[in-house]
Amino acid sequence: MSSIEKAMERAAGAAGGVVERLVAARRVREEAPRHDLDLGRLRSMGYLTPEDSDGALAEQYRIIKRPLLMNAFGRGAVPIEGGNLIMVTSSLPGEGKTFTTFNLAMSMAMELDHTVLVVDADIVKPTLTELAGLKGRPGLTDVLASDSVGVGDVIARTNVPKLRIIPAGKAHPNSSELLASQAMRTLMEELAERYPDRVVLFDTPPLLAASQASILTYLVGQVVVVVEAGRTPQPVVKEALGLVDSSKAVGLVLNKSHERGSGDYYGYYGHGEA
Repeated sequence: MSSIEKAMERAAGAAGGVVERLVAARRVREEAPRHDLDLGRLRSMGYLTPEDSDGALAEQYRIIKRPLLMNAFGRGAVPIEGGNLIMVTSSLPGEGKTFTTFNLAMSMAMELDHTVLVVDADIVKPTLTELAGLKGRPGLTDVLASDSVGVGDVIARTNVPKLRIIPAGKAHPNSSELLASQAMRTLMEELAERYPDRVVLFDTPPLLAASQASILTYLVGQVVVVVEAGRTPQPVVKEALGLVDSSKAVGLVLNKSHERGSGDYYGYYGHGEA
């Protein structure tokens, strides 16, 4: 065997070793322990779970999710760039955006064709992370603040087969600024390109409570604004909608309505009219 052939053989062996290590690393990640959501507790708190697929709440969220899914995968009236990236927000704190985000995710996870990734981007008040029992786990802030932490390192797979969650992550002194950083823009682009067949829901800060929230509207394809029935004045809702990128598809969800038979209501605000 010539020296050239020996060198080629050594190179091939080294390449094979790299491939084996990559495959092994991927296998470890795929076989990482599953995080079990406490579905019984969530159900007792009024959240949607797989056991409630035939209930009134499930039907309400079917109505809400249908236009979002159509827009996400190019089946709507107007093609929407990044339509599978959906931001859920509100005008003010306490209107039910996290409740809506979680229930939307659960409803979408019951679909046959797509998985759902939920990102807790309300990193100052990470209610969704606490709700899912993921407090203290690496998450969004760790990805944004460190070059050594990737998206795949912080995704938690759950006992709902098609539901994945990225928690808010560890507390960071400049957590608010992270949402407005170039790292966040890069992450959003990666999520759109890496998971084109997946719905990605972002639970974000209220529009009028954090300036970073309006910046995020430029990075997603769809925006869902939760409005608390009987509490949020119309001028406040209009002010919040004025902060949304006008080129986005915007939907309104009326939450906490006590009118008989009304439930949560989804209204389409328009495309390019915000």
